[in-house]
Amino acid sequence: MQTVFTGVADAPAAPGVAVVVDVMRAFTVAAWAFRRGAERIVFAGTLEEALELKARHPGWLAVQDGEPVPGFDLANSPGRLRSHDLRGRTLVQKTTAGTVGALAVAQARLLLCASFVVAGATAEVLRRARPETVAFVVTGDGGRAEEDLACAQYIAERARAGGARPVPGPYLDRARRSHAAARLSDGVRRGLRGVHAEDVSMCLEADAFPFAMTAAREDGRLVLRPVDPGGPPSPPTA
Repeated sequence: MQTVFTGVADAPAAPGVAVVVDVMRAFTVAAWAFRRGAERIVFAGTLEEALELKARHPGWLAVQDGEPVPGFDLANSPGRLRSHDLRGRTLVQKTTAGTVGALAVAQARLLLCASFVVAGATAEVLRRARPETVAFVVTGDGGRAEEDLACAQYIAERARAGGARPVPGPYLDRARRSHAAARLSDGVRRGLRGVHAEDVSMCLEADAFPFAMTAAREDGRLVLRPVDPGGPPSPPTA
């Protein structure tokens, strides 16, 4: 399996297999939403689009980055989201990095969205699919986010591994020292309402959940759903 690590701006428009990584925090939040029972997550390209979708579907919940915005129900914070009962709910998510990256490679034949909490399951999907090439899209800091690159490299190594799996510690240490982790910690110190004191630690829990997350077009929208990595293997993808 050959790997390409790229930022959103340089990502191929229609890769065979793409793994979009946003550790802090979009795809940690998405994983927690599924853990709390959400059925699916619809990605929106803009805040206005997210609110329009919510208005057309009153039962949907809208999620956004940063400080609370009128009309949105949830912050893009795993610490703030984990107390919500989301059973059967549809979420609309708009973030500055993760959802942008996913929409940029929406034409991929197999599109996975990942963070550390679903890294092992994501690697298993790749291992079973046996693609020739995987494009890992590093979404944070214009493609330079150390936490996203560390997670992408951990997933890639796990997907390649035979009997000996890589230990997550060194990759998590890189993420812990990242600019994104420092910004979140600073937001907590400043009392910002869009962050939670446990966001960083929750983003650095490797292999916490047994599912991966795949995105595909449904009725013209890019929709994320959890997937069992032990299910029927995907066909080989170039």
